[in-house]
Amino acid sequence: MKNTLSLFLPMLGLFISLVACTMAPTGLSSAVGGENNDSMTDSLSGTGPLGDRIRIRVGSATFTATLLTHATAAAFKARLPLTITMSELNNNEKFAQLPNSLPINASNPGTIQTGDLMLYGSTTLVLFYKTFPTAYSYTRLGRIDNPSGLAAALGPGSATVTFGLD
Repeated sequence: MKNTLSLFLPMLGLFISLVACTMAPTGLSSAVGGENNDSMTDSLSGTGPLGDRIRIRVGSATFTATLLTHATAAAFKARLPLTITMSELNNNEKFAQLPNSLPINASNPGTIQTGDLMLYGSTTLVLFYKTFPTAYSYTRLGRIDNPSGLAAALGPGSATVTFGLD
């Protein structure tokens, strides 16, 4: 009996190890190449690997933004090119209602950064031109790579903004 047990336990351990190695932890398969990459971090926004670049044109100024790699950003990118009138809100952001919903994965970022491009709810596109703390939840889409001059380009009141493929 002792010999059987001494053979069985190592075999059981090997079997468990093999099974554990072939199974991805919950959420890992989607985080590594699937649609929900928000659990991974990067230097751009802290919530996802970097994805495609887009152009954001306001008047004569053009900015390059980098989208995150997840379902919401992909759905937004699929709608480009898009020209919309964005309204002023709180002297720190421009927003516009999209005609159709995008998938969401909202969370509270704590601090909004100048140049953040986010979705509030499932249809409100928001472009932030000032840094400030927030208690609201958003789905991050990406960020303008160099937001220098963004506030001046957007100006006071409403602004016509064109989002296009880079």
